[in-house]
Amino acid sequence: MTEEEWKKNIYYNRRLGRPRGRRRVRLNLQADYFKPQGVPIRDLEIIDLTREEIEALRLKNIKKLDQSQCARKMNTSQSTFQRILNSAYKKISQGLVEGKGIRIMKG
Repeated sequence: MTEEEWKKNIYYNRRLGRPRGRRRVRLNLQADYFKPQGVPIRDLEIIDLTREEIEALRLKNIKKLDQSQCARKMNTSQSTFQRILNSAYKKISQGLVEGKGIRIMKG
């Protein structure tokens, strides 16, 4: 099979893996940006946090639920919840340590 034939193959452009499930996110945010004081936002590099990441942080750190309870509330597996939480911790840490702005995505 040539490369051109391979690209035309129906399986070439098909997304592998399971489709992404719908996750529950219950947020009423007071702010959607956080930045270092005294630095205009136009001068900052911005890190985007998803609503899922904020919800994971809220459930784990504010509501003090264990990982299995958090995963159930977000309608996801424990391993997926852990990946979401780790991603949020990394982004927030990077924003604080490197002085970047943090934006919470709406969608």
